[in-house]
Amino acid sequence: MSECTHDCSSCQVDCSSKSQESLLQPCNELSHVKKVIAIVSGKGGVGKSLVTSLLSVNMKREGYQVGIMDADITGPSIPKMFGVNDKCEGSENGIFPVRSKLDMDIISINCLLENETDPVVWRGPVIAGTVQQFWTEVIWGDKDFLFVDMPPGTGDVPLTVFQSIPVDGIIVVASPQELVGMIVEKAVKMADLMKIPVLGLVENMSYFECPNCKEKHYIFGESKVEEIAKKYDIQNIARIPMNPKLAGAADKGMIELYEGDWLDDMTKALKEI
Repeated sequence: MSECTHDCSSCQVDCSSKSQESLLQPCNELSHVKKVIAIVSGKGGVGKSLVTSLLSVNMKREGYQVGIMDADITGPSIPKMFGVNDKCEGSENGIFPVRSKLDMDIISINCLLENETDPVVWRGPVIAGTVQQFWTEVIWGDKDFLFVDMPPGTGDVPLTVFQSIPVDGIIVVASPQELVGMIVEKAVKMADLMKIPVLGLVENMSYFECPNCKEKHYIFGESKVEEIAKKYDIQNIARIPMNPKLAGAADKGMIELYEGDWLDDMTKALKEI
C-alpha cells in the first residue's frame, strides 16, 4: 500500500480516515449560496413540498434571496405549486433556473422535460447524479437560502445530497399517525449519522379547525410532534392544519399568495442560523 497523502479526493481506498467533507462538490462558479436547508421525511405524502414552498415564501417576504431545488426527480411538484411553466435554458456556463412570480429561482426536472406529465423512469444512480448536477451546473447566482425539497426515504438521493452538498440543516416533516412518527425517526437518525443538525420538526395535516366554532379536530389522532421533538432534542416545532384554502393555493399555482402564521417561528429560527 502506498503512503497516505491525506488527499481523500484523489484516493480510491475506503479507509476510516476518509472524511465525509471530501465528497462535497463545489456549486457552479457563478453561484454563491450562503445556506442550504433540506426538507426531509422518511415517508412520502406528508407535505415536504408544501413546507418547502411555505418556508421559501416566508424567507422571500423577509427580504432574502431564495432558491428552490426540487430534488424529488420522480415526483416533482414545486413548479406546479408556484405556477411555473417555463423551461430551463442554458449556456456554456451552466443551466439557468426558472423564475417564479415573486422572483425566486427554481430548478426541477419538470423544467427540463418536454411535457410535465412525462414519467422519469431512471435508476437510482442516474437520479442521484441529476440532483448533484442541480447543485454543480445550475447558475444560482447570489442566494441567502437554497431550500432542497427532498424525495421520501433514506436512499440514493438523500445520501447524495447529504454527502455532496454542504447542507446547513434539515427540517423534518411528519403527519400525526404513529406509523409516520416511527418513519420520521429514521430520517432524524440518518441526519445524525451524516452529522447534519435538525433545525425543526413540522407536523402537517395536524388538525382541522372548524370555520364556525373554531374547535380543533384531530382527524388522524392526537399530535405526536412534541413527543418526537423531546426524544431527539429538536427545539423548533410547528403544526400546519388541514386547510382547504392552502390546498387550493397549491393546486392553482398560487402558493406565493398564501396567508397563515403556522411557520412564523420556524422562519425566525432560520433567520438565526
